[in-house]
Amino acid sequence: MRVTIAEVAQRAQVSKATVSRVLNGKPDVDAATAARVRQVIADVGYVPSARAVGLARGRARTVGMLVPSLTWPWTGEVVQGAVDELESDGYGLLLYTVNRGAESLAQFASHVSAKAFDGLLVIEPPDTLSYIETLHDQGLPVVMIDDRGSRPGFPSVITTNREGARAAARHLVAAGRRHFAVVTGPADFGCVRERLDGFLDALGELGVHVDPRLVVEGDFTTERGAVATEKLMAAGLPFDAVFAHNDLSALGVTKALAAAGRVVPDDVAVVGFDDIPIAGHADLTTVRQPMREMGEAAARLLLSRLEGATPPVDPVVLPTTLVVRRTG
Repeated sequence: MRVTIAEVAQRAQVSKATVSRVLNGKPDVDAATAARVRQVIADVGYVPSARAVGLARGRARTVGMLVPSLTWPWTGEVVQGAVDELESDGYGLLLYTVNRGAESLAQFASHVSAKAFDGLLVIEPPDTLSYIETLHDQGLPVVMIDDRGSRPGFPSVITTNREGARAAARHLVAAGRRHFAVVTGPADFGCVRERLDGFLDALGELGVHVDPRLVVEGDFTTERGAVATEKLMAAGLPFDAVFAHNDLSALGVTKALAAAGRVVPDDVAVVGFDDIPIAGHADLTTVRQPMREMGEAAARLLLSRLEGATPPVDPVVLPTTLVVRRTG
């Protein structure tokens, strides 16, 4: 049976508050009394709750993490990277989503008010940046993962969206492709603008022009990737390569091309972005985001903030890598 703090207090003939002060190294306990309490603790094998000690010291040793949804295909990898780093330092993780919209945010806000966690990791849910910035301004340590070009006024970990897209363009040109189409993500995402700009800039440097009618907006889903591809084919303009702004869109592209009788990569090469696990199974050429490493780096950054380190002014940047497989 677990020994309680009340039993320690009774054996040492002091109050539970005095035992707590000894456990937390408070200086306002008589030396002889403190020694007696420590002896009783050793005799009975009392192990204090880490959470209780942490709260007494003003620290829960818990980190919150706010994400849009666990259905986002790369969220799990980022979360696992963060968890690995946090647990190795003795911290727990409270994970929050916004699946229920305002109700979810209200529940999250109540946990913020209750100081349920010491700091916050964020994969920014839509329309929450100003709220997260307010939390930071009020003193909550915050680190953002994948800032989507928003460049918040607090630490963040990002990847090289523009250079990754440039690598995809250079690879496709080197493979002999000359007529390019693009299936983007949502236009209001900064990472989408960076990927499109990087791709078009690299092609321009190589003397290749992309017809604006062959740039179609998607929404990062397989379904919209297929619909966008059907729209591209209906335009009647030739293309022998498609750069999709994420892997799910790219899989939708390959599905629509196959349904139309176009062979990948013989007729049309396809390149995605992210390198989620299904990309390997589908033999998809893609630009790898270091997702787990981003979670690890963000957790390390937040832990250093909790220890009083000065946060970096600029984002921590982890490089992308082109992964060449069958489709491109």
